[in-house]
Amino acid sequence: MEDHDKGLAHDLDTLGRRRVLLGSAGLAATALLSAWGCGGASNGDSASDSSSSSGSSGSSGSSGSSGTCAVSAEETQGPYPADGSNTIGGTVSNALALTGIVRSDITTSFGNMSGTAGGVPVSLELTLVNVNGSCATLDGYAIYVWHCSREGVYSLYGATDQNWLRGVQPTDTSGVATFTTIFPGCYSGRMPHIHIEVYRSETTATSYTNKLKTTQLAFPTDVCTTVYATAPGYSASVTNFEQISFATDNVFSDGTSTEMATVTGNVTDGYTVALQLGISA
Repeated sequence: MEDHDKGLAHDLDTLGRRRVLLGSAGLAATALLSAWGCGGASNGDSASDSSSSSGSSGSSGSSGSSGTCAVSAEETQGPYPADGSNTIGGTVSNALALTGIVRSDITTSFGNMSGTAGGVPVSLELTLVNVNGSCATLDGYAIYVWHCSREGVYSLYGATDQNWLRGVQPTDTSGVATFTTIFPGCYSGRMPHIHIEVYRSETTATSYTNKLKTTQLAFPTDVCTTVYATAPGYSASVTNFEQISFATDNVFSDGTSTEMATVTGNVTDGYTVALQLGISA
């Protein structure tokens, strides 16, 4: 297992005061309130095994518009990004430079590593929109995602012989990047989350120096409660999840209006997790 206390300390040191930028400066105050008001987390929801929703859903079509949108909150990439910004044992860790990182199914390791991360199946759908262009969807960009396993471990760090649960996908003509993954566990000190970096294209998604946005995806509490209580392999998450909340999380404590995913499905069949990402393009 990785040293999560170290990871949390790193986050606290590097997070600082994140600044959430709203959309076009010309938007009226009522439009701003609407953008922030859409999809706030309902953390008091009871557990459900059928569906749960929160956050903004993505628009469809390369020139589509959702009406209102906001720039996604800028976040720390955390201590385990493997995007070239940090080292492991004195060696730069950059999964983005590896052949095979551009893939939709991120449940398995690739290249010279092999292994599969078990867990409740998730279809992750990220829709990228331009807040400076009437929330039009953006095609041809690239999105890098990574997250911990159901045991709360990150590949290349805690699991040094694996590189699963990391991958890059381009946005399609509807501005959507889709990944096949698993529901992440809850490790000590953090609410369950997925890390996200946005790049202008596949060709630039090779190093953190080219990224346009770093943010994180949050999960509704009722879905997390259901998964951790009923799905095999998540036993460690039960206690960890009981000891953390959005109010005490060092990343999400100032709000999740642009980061709370819409989640539908169930433990048996898996979940669809969707989030709209806003950037100033």
